[in-house]
Amino acid sequence: MFEVYLSMFVTSFLASTILPLGSETLFAILAHAGHNLILLIIVATIGNFLGSLINYYVGFYGEKTILSRYIKIDSRQFKRSKYLFNKYGNPILFFSWVPIIGDALTLFAGIAGSDLKKFYIYVFFGKLVRYIIIALFFL
Repeated sequence: MFEVYLSMFVTSFLASTILPLGSETLFAILAHAGHNLILLIIVATIGNFLGSLINYYVGFYGEKTILSRYIKIDSRQFKRSKYLFNKYGNPILFFSWVPIIGDALTLFAGIAGSDLKKFYIYVFFGKLVRYIIIALFFL
């Protein structure tokens, strides 16, 4: 049973980094199989949030080194995220779960030196709401 939740954690963690991976399918499969929805929501949210936190720190500490050398982000995606972040500020981080722009938003928040407490709040609750909505389909 532990392995089920560990796989949900790892998948949701990796899905929120810049890797092209999604966690929704695994979440749906596990929910449909009858696993504890509350525990799935908690595990997936924490994993997804921590992956986004990695993005923040990569942006914060690695703008000149890691990003320019090893990580290739679509320039349109990055420009769109930068525009949205500059226009709406930290509250836009609530939408860090949105495919395509979400990962870049959290990366750009690090580059911009976004207030970490606000980052925690907006990103965590955005991810939580996302998994709650997915879970509602299985009640």
